[in-house]
Amino acid sequence: MKATVAAIHTAAVSLKAHPDLSVSGARGAHARSDFLLVRVVTSTGVEGFGEVSGTPLWSGEDGASAAHFIRTVLASALIGRPLAPVGGLELLMDRVLAANPFTKAGVATALWDAFARTLGVPLAVALGGPYRDEVPIKLSLSGDGPVLDAAFRAATEAGFRSFKVKVGLGVAGDAARVARARELAGPAAFLGADANGGWTRSQAARAIPALAAQDVAFVEQPVAPEDLSGMRELRGRGLPVIADESVFGTADLAALIRAEAADCVSLYVGKSGGPGRAVAMGRLAAAFGLDALIGSNGELGIGAAAQLHVACALPSLSAEFPSDIIGAHYYTEDILAEPLDSDGRRVALRDAPGLGVRPREDLMREFR
Repeated sequence: MKATVAAIHTAAVSLKAHPDLSVSGARGAHARSDFLLVRVVTSTGVEGFGEVSGTPLWSGEDGASAAHFIRTVLASALIGRPLAPVGGLELLMDRVLAANPFTKAGVATALWDAFARTLGVPLAVALGGPYRDEVPIKLSLSGDGPVLDAAFRAATEAGFRSFKVKVGLGVAGDAARVARARELAGPAAFLGADANGGWTRSQAARAIPALAAQDVAFVEQPVAPEDLSGMRELRGRGLPVIADESVFGTADLAALIRAEAADCVSLYVGKSGGPGRAVAMGRLAAAFGLDALIGSNGELGIGAAAQLHVACALPSLSAEFPSDIIGAHYYTEDILAEPLDSDGRRVALRDAPGLGVRPREDLMREFR
């Protein structure tokens, strides 16, 4: 019997970030996550799980808006439809709901998870991989003085040895913050910088040499997302440029490629609208010689599992820059019944169907 989408349930979840690891940057602070878990059930009884990691700073979405649109728009469009092809269901969501990529990504992840579980294969296989079975990772550091010192201490206690420092808050302070992070991490540690679009062109031109003097490996989103010409000008000034906020969907990626505005692009499951589309964007980037890594919006365990499978399904993943699959490391607790295999240096793929993870039983009882 061909499986159809029989039901879609949601559960609100709110977690606090680890007090020492809470990120503060040019786009504000991320001290807690009010997200939404998604559970799809097929007509054959197979479950699939997803996560809407929507935050107003990024997409204008949050758990409440996602629950509303899933209940009032997406569920009625999807229930009763064949599960495969999942890509067709993604197109259907676009036809009934504009924008809201993180909401669609949560549903799409659950659909892809159910599809892969129906096939009895890991999601990375259903997405065309895996090309690797583990992914190197890094963690963001922010703050100054004792705050930065505490963040570094907590990060290293969690096993991290690769980092990126939040900048874009003022050139002098940024330079001092990165210098302190280099002092803490030591000369051999991997260290990047993320401005979150907080610099003007002139500020970026002054900041980059100071960061390069600290052996910083890259600068992420140095200027405003729409300033592709500014990003292109900054390439070749001593540091590779990674695009993040500049790229949500495929059209943004195409514009970035045409403008030759970055050396690498940070892909999100949420920004892309789901795991299938994130993999397609990675393939497009690779076709034009643009490196890709997996970025983070502070995903919880389900979202982190989706990040991992996408990373493993990409034919080309940056070998130079670690990805941001941080999952439960960022929070005071985990939502998964069994945590991902991550030691802070890398996260590893399990040979299990679908995402290979499941929410805790107390959260399973919250689905409505």
